[in-house]
Amino acid sequence: MTFVFPIRVYWEDTDAGGIVFYANYLKFMERARTEWLRSLGIAQGRLREESGGIFVVSETQLKYHRPARLDDELLVTADLREIGSASLIIGQRVLSKSEQDRTEGVSPEPLLLCEGTIRIGWVDAATLRPSRMPRQVSGTLERYAGSMSQPHQP
Repeated sequence: MTFVFPIRVYWEDTDAGGIVFYANYLKFMERARTEWLRSLGIAQGRLREESGGIFVVSETQLKYHRPARLDDELLVTADLREIGSASLIIGQRVLSKSEQDRTEGVSPEPLLLCEGTIRIGWVDAATLRPSRMPRQVSGTLERYAGSMSQPHQP
């Protein structure tokens, strides 16, 4: 199941030319991942208090296709690609919701602006050493991974 999170581009997200600053795509993706986990009942603050562990980003790979601009409406997706005992690989895309096909006068699928994969690891919050994800987290994510055929709209 692909999770979809809407975001609008504000001045603070852009450079002097009104184009989204490249690093802000990572912020958009972080927000979508956080809301995706929250939609699954995984509240990261509570989880840290109860388990002493946290998720950290350990690797990113991004490809930029087109720029987003001031006031654009974006859709940021998150879907689980792999799950291990101490890490996840999440595929993410940033799409432009507001692009229109002006030649045909129809709204096509949203345009792909940026895509990539993010590896997040589970670590002990005090030592930052990798550790096994709590069973309630891995179990929830494994159930989610088995139902990835329909898009999820928040």
